[in-house]
Amino acid sequence: MFAVLKTGGKQYKVQAGDMLRVERIAASAGETVQFNEVLMLGGDNPQVGSPMIEDAGVQAEVVDQIKGEKVIHFVKRRRKHSSKRTKGHRQKLTLVKITDILASGAGKSGVAAAVGTGSVSAAAVAAITGASADAAPAKKAKAAKPAKAAKPAKEAKADAPKAEKPAKAKKAAKSDGDDLSKISGVGPVIVGKLHAEGITTFAQIAAWTDADVEAIEEKLSFKGRVGREDWIAQAKELAKG
Repeated sequence: MFAVLKTGGKQYKVQAGDMLRVERIAASAGETVQFNEVLMLGGDNPQVGSPMIEDAGVQAEVVDQIKGEKVIHFVKRRRKHSSKRTKGHRQKLTLVKITDILASGAGKSGVAAAVGTGSVSAAAVAAITGASADAAPAKKAKAAKPAKAAKPAKEAKADAPKAEKPAKAKKAAKSDGDDLSKISGVGPVIVGKLHAEGITTFAQIAAWTDADVEAIEEKLSFKGRVGREDWIAQAKELAKG
């Protein structure tokens, strides 16, 4: 019996005993996880999902957290203001061994769902925590309430002295550290996330270790952006002035 499962945006044809490298899963070596997105089951009674097969799953044991082969990215700009840059990247992967294929009963197996280390969908969170999918709309409704209270803020725009206070606060915030937006690939949204973590200078980014990079990418869902865009090398150059 074989199955076609989907994880990390890719599809894999597997059967019991197969060793598989998939996009990084939030699990430790030795743990058992379950892939719930099954597109097809093959064997004596083949089934094809539309798009998924309900209550089917593929269970696997996490063997190790690994990295893929290094990929070199070289960019060169010719003529005036020419420049060239070389970057390397190793994709984070998880090595798993397929242990069992369930044609039904996956929902009652009690095995944790295989979830990536990046952004997690509401359905995946519900599968892990046991929370119902109906809880998500309730959170949205609570978040929508402050929008009604924001209406009086429009009236405050008419008062010129009050509008000047936030502007002074922004100038003070900018003067506390470096302009992180000078790093290629860092926009206003990312600058705000870094400031929230207390990262305001080029020197702080330049001093990041591999462990620091992995922690900040996982916490802020950067998905390999730090290494892919070579923030550390850029920060070192900018810190020199």
